[in-house]
Amino acid sequence: MAGHSKWANIKHRKAAQDAKRGKVFTKIIRELVVAAKNGGPSPEDNPTLRSVMDKALTANMKKDTIEKAIARGAGSAEGDDYEAMTYEGYGASGVAVYVKCLSDNRNRTVSEVRHAFTKCGGNLGTDGSVAYLFSNAGQLFIESGDEDAIMEVALEAGAEDVISLDDGSFEIRTAPEDFLDVKNALVAAGHEVEGEVTMIPSTETELDVETAEKVQRLIDMLEDLDDVQAVYTNAAFPEEAEAS
Repeated sequence: MAGHSKWANIKHRKAAQDAKRGKVFTKIIRELVVAAKNGGPSPEDNPTLRSVMDKALTANMKKDTIEKAIARGAGSAEGDDYEAMTYEGYGASGVAVYVKCLSDNRNRTVSEVRHAFTKCGGNLGTDGSVAYLFSNAGQLFIESGDEDAIMEVALEAGAEDVISLDDGSFEIRTAPEDFLDVKNALVAAGHEVEGEVTMIPSTETELDVETAEKVQRLIDMLEDLDDVQAVYTNAAFPEEAEAS
C-alpha cells in the first residue's frame, strides 16, 4: 500500500464535499430519481436505491427529501429521462481519471467534461482507455481499533478483505452488494466508519505537491459540473496536499 494516509485522504475528500453540500444534494437527488425509476421504489428489492439512500443519509439529507425523490422517480415524472454515461481521460503526469455522469443531454455533458480536461492540462481519452485500471467495490475505513475484532466482524458480515494500513487505520473491501451489510455490522460493533461503493484503482500514481494541485483542480472542476456524479482517479495525494 502507498505510504500516504488513506484515512486522511478520505477525510479530506469528505470535507471538500461538505463545502459543496448544496450541489452534492442535487446530485444525490438525481441518483435517487434514476435508481427508483430503473429499479422500483423499494430499497429491499433495489440494491442500487438502497446504496444511494445510504449515501443520502450519510450526507445528512432529510428523510422527506429522500422520499420525495424516490416517489418522483417511481412515478416516472416527465423530465427525468437521465442517461448514465462514463468518460475516461488523463490528468497531469498521466493520472487516470474516470468520470461517471447522469445527463439528459449527452452533447452538453461531453463538451463540458472535455473542456475541464483541456483547461486543467489533461486530455479526454477513448472508452476503455483507463477503465481497466479500476474495479467497482465497497471501500470502508476505520481510523483505529483492534485488528482481530475488526476482522472478525467484517468477514462475518461478508467483507472480502481487511487491510491494515501503515498509519494504523484499516481498509475493508467488499463486493458492492455487501457494502451496507458490512458497514452496518461495523457501526453496530461501535466503530466509526467512513466509506462508499467506489471505483478502486489497481495501481496508484504517487504525486508531488505541485502535480497534486493540478490534479485536484481537475477533480474540482469536474465535480462542479451538474451532470457529473462522481470522479475517480488513481492519484496518491501526498499528505501535504491533503492538509491544504
